[in-house]
Amino acid sequence: MSLTDSTPTASTTAGNPTVQVPEPPVPGRLVHGGFVHGILTNKKALFGLAVLVVFALLALLAPLLAPGNPSDFGPEASLAPSANHLLGTTSKGQDVLALTLWGSRSSLTVGFIVGIAATFIGCLVGIASAYFGKAIDELLSLLTNIFLLIPGLPLLVVLAAFLPPGPATVVVVLVITGWAGSARVLRSQALSLRSKDFVAAAVVTGEKAWRIMFREILPNMASIVMSTLLGCVIYGIGAQAGLEFLGLGDTGSVSWGTNLYWANNDGALMTGDWWVLLPSGVAIAVVAFALALINYAVDEITNPRLRVEKKG
Repeated sequence: MSLTDSTPTASTTAGNPTVQVPEPPVPGRLVHGGFVHGILTNKKALFGLAVLVVFALLALLAPLLAPGNPSDFGPEASLAPSANHLLGTTSKGQDVLALTLWGSRSSLTVGFIVGIAATFIGCLVGIASAYFGKAIDELLSLLTNIFLLIPGLPLLVVLAAFLPPGPATVVVVLVITGWAGSARVLRSQALSLRSKDFVAAAVVTGEKAWRIMFREILPNMASIVMSTLLGCVIYGIGAQAGLEFLGLGDTGSVSWGTNLYWANNDGALMTGDWWVLLPSGVAIAVVAFALALINYAVDEITNPRLRVEKKG
């Protein structure tokens, strides 16, 4: 089995998560051990991972750091940040820090589930399309193009409006609207590997199709798959917040998106309660920035031209 890796460069598809178009792989350029070592020695990747770990720990420890129901109303309404309430309170007397900590549980969970599911479907469709070719390729490419051509935001709004509210609905809606861009990119990368000698050798030796796709082709697309996954996670977190901010999610739950929705609904901007809006918005931006840093580090590690320019 070959251990070559892919080389992604930036590209965006409208209505779909940000994904990256790969360059032709350089045979024998990077093995998996080298990739892991590259991630662990890259400052951008380490910083991004550290930020993600901090947010993950805060989400896990939310019941200990902010016990009780964060949605319960309190007597101290619209208080600015102070020693008693580090991030202030809402107009209903809810502690903003508690809402932000509890909200991270839903937002991070939905984001990573959407990212993993959308990437899995993208891998399945993209690799199958490239491997089988002919009628299957045409059929899967047509399906991919249909989802790419459908405007993403209107489809999100329509699906979210007609399906029962809840985190599961948000995940389903975001996966349905988010896999096509990944499939297109992964198909192009798989096509370049389909003609390689090690794939032809596997076909000649009678290996099953699924084994060739997932044991021979997929491991050689590790870097582009990771870049796609990170892009899909960013898409999942941002799109969930956008849907819930528009009131299309489960407004009874606590997430960064519903925090923004209730802050806007309670007129936080008009009353000048900036501390109600800011924490959840900053949290979304910081997590997206951390994921983008890791994505950039993956590109930097797997792209020989970036490594050469850095050394120069």
